[in-house]
Amino acid sequence: MRILAISIAVMNSLSRSAAFQFASHQSPTTGTSALLIRHSSSSFSTTTSLFLSNLSYETRQKCWRPTVQDVESISWGKPAKKKGTGSRGVPHRLNEDERLLFDQARRKGFLEIAGSGWRSQRGDAPLVNSYRSLCDARGQVCITLHKGNTGLDELVVDISPLRLPDTFQLLEDDMVEFVGLKTSYKASEENEDTDESEVDIVDAIEAKDGESPWNSRPIYQLPTYCISWEIQRSEGKQLGKKLAKEFDTIEKKGTQSKKPKHLKPGKNRKNGGYGIG
Repeated sequence: MRILAISIAVMNSLSRSAAFQFASHQSPTTGTSALLIRHSSSSFSTTTSLFLSNLSYETRQKCWRPTVQDVESISWGKPAKKKGTGSRGVPHRLNEDERLLFDQARRKGFLEIAGSGWRSQRGDAPLVNSYRSLCDARGQVCITLHKGNTGLDELVVDISPLRLPDTFQLLEDDMVEFVGLKTSYKASEENEDTDESEVDIVDAIEAKDGESPWNSRPIYQLPTYCISWEIQRSEGKQLGKKLAKEFDTIEKKGTQSKKPKHLKPGKNRKNGGYGIG
């Protein structure tokens, strides 16, 4: 009762100031509620969570998303129950080494990968594709540490799986301020020079379907929205853990993947074989 009384007193005190607004926030992955204090001034506006996190974000709830089970299925080269989960042109099937990193990423909350993860046999990066699909299924950001061989790694946060493009710029600004390091890349800067033809393609998709592609399209048909930092490996891992905690990307019950019974190779191993929705 004493703690509650103190909390109410603090809220009443702050609410008398025009600079503060209170709102309720719910974690999209845990459902845990938290109190948000929005602080506004003539020069900036940030949203922070008093109890849950230092970063406030939202994720689209009612939209097309794959199931976690289907993402796991196509990562083995098996068919998905939900149409559109996989594509013959976008490989998701993992080899043994990639499977180990995939399972590790689920437990740690972020993916660690050598370079870009490109695999010449597939002509793409199956591990990156599968982890991004998993993040889309769980409605969370996709955090990846790309390990370089020059002494610097690159930590990349892709917020496109949240599927709310109108909020991306604000979340990007909040994240940059939260991390406090100079970025090596920001999607907002790239968007300023976006090719008009790319915008026309997205608009055409939206006009054809009569709704936003962010609401109805698989994640591999949607553009990424990334913020990245060049960083030393030890610091990159620490920052990855910190952001994983802030965005609640750690699977508390993450276990080792189990190979499905009677698994057979697909007809076209290069593009994923059976990994088609």
